[in-house]
Amino acid sequence: MHDILIESLPDIVLLLRRDGTVVAAGGGEGVGALRPPPEAAGRSLEVFWPQPVAELLKQLGRKAIAARMPVEARFREGGYDYEARVSARGPDLTVCMIRTLLAQDDGLEGSRGQGQWLDRRAFLKHLKDAVALAALREQQLCVALIHIDGISDIGQIARPEVAERVMSAAIGRLPPPGTAHPRQLGQLGESLLAMALETGDRDVIEAEVSAVCASLRRPIALGGAQFQLAPHAGIAVLGQDAPSPRILLDQARSAATEARRSGSERPNFFTDTLRMRALSRLDIARELREAIEHRSIRLRYAGRHELATGRLAAWAGYLRWQQPLRGEVRPAELLRVAEATGMALPLSRMLLTCLREDFAAHGASWDPQVRISFGPLRHHVLHEDFAGDISRFVREGAVPAERLELRIAEKTFIGLAPAQCECIHGLGVRLVIDEVGRELASLDRLARAPIWGLQLDRAWVTVFRNDAAALKVCRAGIAVAAALGLAPLATGVDDREQCEALLALGCLQGSGDFYRTQLP
Repeated sequence: MHDILIESLPDIVLLLRRDGTVVAAGGGEGVGALRPPPEAAGRSLEVFWPQPVAELLKQLGRKAIAARMPVEARFREGGYDYEARVSARGPDLTVCMIRTLLAQDDGLEGSRGQGQWLDRRAFLKHLKDAVALAALREQQLCVALIHIDGISDIGQIARPEVAERVMSAAIGRLPPPGTAHPRQLGQLGESLLAMALETGDRDVIEAEVSAVCASLRRPIALGGAQFQLAPHAGIAVLGQDAPSPRILLDQARSAATEARRSGSERPNFFTDTLRMRALSRLDIARELREAIEHRSIRLRYAGRHELATGRLAAWAGYLRWQQPLRGEVRPAELLRVAEATGMALPLSRMLLTCLREDFAAHGASWDPQVRISFGPLRHHVLHEDFAGDISRFVREGAVPAERLELRIAEKTFIGLAPAQCECIHGLGVRLVIDEVGRELASLDRLARAPIWGLQLDRAWVTVFRNDAAALKVCRAGIAVAAALGLAPLATGVDDREQCEALLALGCLQGSGDFYRTQLP
C-alpha cells in the first residue's frame, strides 16, 4: 500500500502569481519533460519550462481566479501527457498541481478471467446453493474473503477508473485451480474478493488461497507506474465454523479482519480464539459505554515544540483509558470497539466535555501563547452536527477560539463537507490535517480548504532516516505544505538527530520523546 501512495504523489506542486511568477515549488522528481524548478521563487515559469506550457498555466490561473473555482486541463509535452489542476488562493495567487496521466492501454496486465468470475449477487446465490448441496451430500465447503488494501487508495488518489483497471488486471491473471476441487470466485465490494472451494482439507485450502494472494501481491504495471496491492485473507469452513452462508461469510470476514490487523500475509482460519476475542470485545463495549457515561476516559496532553528553538507551541490531547481491571487500554483497540458499536460519536463529544473541564481547571496556568490541539474522532467529524458542536463549544467559552486547534486525519478530511470546514474556520479555530502520508487526501481539496498545517504521520517520521520510501513521503508532504502556504508539522520526533533532519527538510514543529513534555 505504501508503494501506491508514493507512486501516486503529484509530480509537481506550484504556487504561482497571476503573471506566472513562481512563489514556491515542490513535489517529487517530475516525469518526462517537466521537472520541479530548482530555486524557483521569484522567477518566471518560462525560465524553466517551454513557453506554451507556461502560458497555459497562466491562462488556467486567470480562469480559476475569475471563476473562484478549480479548473483543469490536459496537455502534451516531450512525449508525455499531463493533467494540470489549478485552484485560486486569493485574487493574485494560484496553486497548480501537475501529474502524469496514465495511458488508457499502456502496460495493462491481464483481463478478467472468463468463466470463473461472478458479480456479488451471482456469487452469493452460488454460495447459498453450494452450502445447501454440501449439506445434502455431507460434503465439506469453505469460503475465503480476501481484503485488498490499496484499491480504495488508488481510487481516491488517482481516478476510480484507474482502480477498476488495476483490479481487472489483478483478477485477470489469477492462477487456475491447482487441485481437483472446484472453486468459484466473486467480487463482493470495491476491495473485497470471495472464493468458495469445495473441500475441507486445510492444507489444500491454504495452498489455494495462498496462490491467489501471491498473485494479487505481484506488482501491476499500468501507464508506466507500478501498483502494489496488499491482500489479507480469512477462511471459514462449513460445519466446523458456521451452518449457514451468512454466518460462514461473517466468520471469514472476522478472520480476514484479524489477518489485516496483524499484517499477516498468510491466510487466517477462523478459530475459537477469534470467537472468544469477539466475546471479549463485547465486554469491552459494555465497559466503554459505562466509561463514557461516567467520563472515566480522559485526555493526556503532550507538548508540540518549534524544532528550531524548542519553544512550546501547543498542548496536544490524546485518548487515555485506564480501566480498573484491564489496566490501560490501547487507543487503537478502544477506537475499534467504539466505531463497531456506534459509540464513537458520543465518545468524541464526551472528550470535548473533558477538554472543557481540563481547561477550566488548569487553563489559567497555561501559557496564553500555547494552543490546545484536539483530535475529534472520525464519526464525529463526518456527522452533520460537527461544526455546530464546535461552534457551541467555542461560544460557550470552553476554550477561546484563537487557542483551539482541531486535528483531523487526512483520510477523514476527504469526507468533511466544505461548508463545515468554512464554518469552523470562521470561528477562528485552526485546522490541522493529521496523519499525512498514511492515506492521501485530494490535493485540490487541500489547496482550497482553510487549513493551517499538515502533520506527518508518526510511522513515516520515526524511520525516514533509514528508509528511502519514508524519506520520499516526508519530503513530499513538507513540499506540499510549503507550496500551499501551510505549516509542516511532525509527530515521532524522538531524538536530536531526528529533530535536525526534519529541520533540514523544512519541518517547523514536532512532538515526541525528544521533548518529554506532558501535563500531569
